[in-house]
Amino acid sequence: MTRKNAAATVHGMSDETWKRHANPWSVWTRLAAIPAFELAVWSRQWLGWWCLAAVLIVVVWLWLNVHLFQPVEPTSWAAKGIYGEQLHVDGKVPAEHKTTFNWLIASGLVGFALIAWGLTALTIWPLALGTVVAVLAQLWRIDRYGLLFQQHLHEQSRGDTA
Repeated sequence: MTRKNAAATVHGMSDETWKRHANPWSVWTRLAAIPAFELAVWSRQWLGWWCLAAVLIVVVWLWLNVHLFQPVEPTSWAAKGIYGEQLHVDGKVPAEHKTTFNWLIASGLVGFALIAWGLTALTIWPLALGTVVAVLAQLWRIDRYGLLFQQHLHEQSRGDTA
């Protein structure tokens, strides 16, 4: 089992769950969880150990998020991106996409490293820069996943008519 499949299993990602995960409300509220998590961690300055309650709320929200929204078909930009992500998790990524995805994932990890630095040191510039880098990498990755999904549909339709 790959790391991607293991993460999908932890979240209970069935076909139905992927359709819920693709709901644009689910996508956008997961992105909004990034600054919410940052605020929860930063709040240790004011709340002390009680900040862990806020962190726990964000973590529980992220776990529940993939189960709460109505399932959708791949009609929106966000939904197409998540359907493409499912193809990636299932190992259906053509070679021409792999390098780009690896760079985008690496960029996101750099962003999260900067976020961790900013939150550890309570320094705003690495936190802000890391947030911008992580969110842009995530949005770009969703966009590329949408292209992957469109390519997959095109190849399926071409295969059905041949």
